[in-house]
Amino acid sequence: MLPADDPEAVLANKIILSLRSVIDPEIRKPIMDLGMVDGVKMDAATGLAKVAIKLTIVGCPAADRIEGDVRAATLAVDGVTDVEVAVSVMSPEQRKALTAQLRGSRVSGSRFGPDSLTRVYAITSGKGGVGKSTVTANLAVALAARGLRVGLVDADVHGFSIPGLLGIPADATPTKVGDLILPPVAYGVKAISIGMFLTAEQRGTAVAWRGPMLHRTVAQFLTDVFFGDLDVLLLDLPPGTGDIAISVGQLLPHAEVIVVTTPQPAAADVAERSGIVARQTGQRILGVIENMSGLLQADGSTLDIFGRGGGVETAKRLSAGQDETVPLLGSIPLSIALREGGDTGLPIVLGSPEDPAAAAILTIAAQLATRSRSLAGRSLPVAVR
Repeated sequence: MLPADDPEAVLANKIILSLRSVIDPEIRKPIMDLGMVDGVKMDAATGLAKVAIKLTIVGCPAADRIEGDVRAATLAVDGVTDVEVAVSVMSPEQRKALTAQLRGSRVSGSRFGPDSLTRVYAITSGKGGVGKSTVTANLAVALAARGLRVGLVDADVHGFSIPGLLGIPADATPTKVGDLILPPVAYGVKAISIGMFLTAEQRGTAVAWRGPMLHRTVAQFLTDVFFGDLDVLLLDLPPGTGDIAISVGQLLPHAEVIVVTTPQPAAADVAERSGIVARQTGQRILGVIENMSGLLQADGSTLDIFGRGGGVETAKRLSAGQDETVPLLGSIPLSIALREGGDTGLPIVLGSPEDPAAAAILTIAAQLATRSRSLAGRSLPVAVR
């Protein structure tokens, strides 16, 4: 704060307080806390305020919005009739200090370790085509709509689809501040996907990577992407029991796994395998979601196009020999609106919340939203003096 011994200093201090309401739309923190306000000067006689701000990078995509918000916050102060905003860019040293501040005490490694209060859900399936990514995207949006801070990692590197399901443009490129990556935000969900780093030509070809490259990609998503403080982190895993499932088990052994399957009884065989791999890496299976559980008819009956009982059978098999029963979290019926929402990038939980499929997803999200990580067994940053 500036000395409060003259009218100009008083007004400048009021402007500084008002600027605390301006949030960087990508980092989601006040620009005052990020060191982006470089100075405030006030001419009480003319009512002209001069505010200097420093953007994080050259060509910052949020530049116009930040400048507009700074201008509005300054003009909201009584006594200010006009404002000049001087925009510059942080020096490499300032940017390095900012990234260190955002990382906090964590120099390297995932911020979602065992001591984190973020609940981590890994969504998996035994095989492709069961609607796992669609379910994951809608769960993320439903949780965000409930007021939770939600992050989503598209770990299905070979078959990434999360950007399209969330309506994120194909050419949307995450902003980088130093070595930190700022994920795009859609419907309140901070999402990251390998598809955001590919050129138009690359998106038209296959991502042909082997195990080590896949492991490094997932590790980088968990380390270098700045999600901020999250209540929930979801990972959309590729189907099956391959390299990424094992890598996620190694990187996030405390993650809870949700298995997505279909009603077809034979699907329980392959769905069970994905759960077994999760247990082998130390993860806990939270429950099973049955997708495509049936097509509701006009007369209220259900047409079981893909059979019946696969979700219950999968949960039963995964519960066998365990101290804790694995529940069926919910069954999602077939829905044209669910499919259309995936094509248009508007999740059904927002576009058609009255649809039975949306209702089922919202019910599952409600179960996940009310759970919180226990502090038992974890170290806390408390010092005894």
